[in-house]
Amino acid sequence: MSGRTADFSDALDRKTSRSICEAVGERLQRSLPPDGSHLPAPLADLMNELRKRDEAATSPSGR
Repeated sequence: MSGRTADFSDALDRKTSRSICEAVGERLQRSLPPDGSHLPAPLADLMNELRKRDEAATSPSGR
């Protein structure tokens, strides 16, 4: 399955990939509770990592 994912990601350009990620993030924000207190620990960890990456990407010194 990881081979299939790698092939698919190679077929997407950076702009399309970013648009998909943003759409998924928006849907997660709408469907998950605003505080991470009710999330299972692994999912809360992933959400924190996404939040950090998003902040780094949108900061003036980000990419």
